[in-house]
Amino acid sequence: MAQRLKMPGLIGELAAEFAGTAILILFGVGVVAQVAAAGTGEFDSIAWAWGLGVTLGVYVAGRISGAHLNPAVTVALAVFKGFSWRKVAPYALAQTAGAFVAALIIRWNYSEALARFDPGFTSKSQGVFSTLPGAGVTEWGALRDQIIGTAILLFLVLAVTDARNSLPGGNLAPLIVGLIVVAIGMAFAANAGYAINPARDFGPRLASFLTGYETAFQDTSGYPYFWVPIVGPLVGGVIGAGLYELFIGRFLPTDDEPEPGALATEKVPAEGELARV
Repeated sequence: MAQRLKMPGLIGELAAEFAGTAILILFGVGVVAQVAAAGTGEFDSIAWAWGLGVTLGVYVAGRISGAHLNPAVTVALAVFKGFSWRKVAPYALAQTAGAFVAALIIRWNYSEALARFDPGFTSKSQGVFSTLPGAGVTEWGALRDQIIGTAILLFLVLAVTDARNSLPGGNLAPLIVGLIVVAIGMAFAANAGYAINPARDFGPRLASFLTGYETAFQDTSGYPYFWVPIVGPLVGGVIGAGLYELFIGRFLPTDDEPEPGALATEKVPAEGELARV
């Protein structure tokens, strides 16, 4: 007999966003620590682990919160998909908190390797936790890069999670979203490290600052760079979602639309209740 359980509510959604984002960062920041500080692996390891971290994080949180795991996604869904604006700040805080706690775990776990690799905890190993502009790239070039990368992310995420479109079968949407992140990493990492997620960058950046990285909020020139991977993704996400609606969304049929603000990684439960067999 099927039992009816109440939907988890905002607290449950925030817990899911916290946990899903933490999973993302454990694999993403963890692989960079392993490659950069411990000397195990290469760039392809980084690109694939970040993508798999996204996939696993979406599987963790998708049923409860829609698995945004990214304030840029949350804001874009509020602008174009009816996600409640009152939930935007709480979601962003939960995502950033999950990223912060996960980064602290990686900082602790790789403390010996980081100390050997960079005893002064400088920009040499800061890239383990947060992004920096590439050689010769200004903050404005990095901002451009983050806008473009996040616009691509949101355009494609909406394409593969829009219930009106051709959804991946068998709840494979999280895997496809992860592959999108792999592709972005392989094509758009050189200029600014493809943060494409304010929580992914700021949470670990704050964690590193509080654990010995005094210049965590700066780039190698001393410029207060931290705002770039926050503003760029927020702007780019809205642009990407807007372009999706302009070129694709407005031409799709309106039947079977998902609950407002939910990524259609699987069928969305009825309002106010969750069925469990």
